[in-house]
Amino acid sequence: MPVQPPPPPSISPAQMTLLRIVATMAWSDGHLADEEVEVMLDQFTSLFANDADQQDALRVELRDYMMQNIPLDELVPQLTSPAERELVLKLGYQVISASARTPEEALINEEEANAYQHLVRLLGLPEQVVQRLEEECAQASISPDNLIDHMTTVLRSFVQGN
Repeated sequence: MPVQPPPPPSISPAQMTLLRIVATMAWSDGHLADEEVEVMLDQFTSLFANDADQQDALRVELRDYMMQNIPLDELVPQLTSPAERELVLKLGYQVISASARTPEEALINEEEANAYQHLVRLLGLPEQVVQRLEEECAQASISPDNLIDHMTTVLRSFVQGN
């Protein structure tokens, strides 16, 4: 019997694409912890749903999508604007530079660096834009504990058109 995909979530396709790309970058080191998923779901459902009941329903909808490791090659072409591409690059860079899996490992490991370079190529942004966004991220010095809060703030601002 073929596996049925989950029903479409109640957020917009553009919002879903952004969330999936962020989750894919989080997967780039081969591991996405349940705790990471829970924190992302808490923050993202509060961004996209107005009350507790809507947030609970959205949490259930998004969980299956967050656990899927979808290739960037399938997701990036769904981005429709330069602003979305810049946002994805910024969030992707922040995700991979948030923490190392072990104290001995580099902050950005080889798998993450390769995934990021692949994302940069797929996005096709001008080199000066990539450099500007990377510098902005490096200056922000976001701690791993505050990464999801920061990403939520950035997404909220983007969604609201600020």
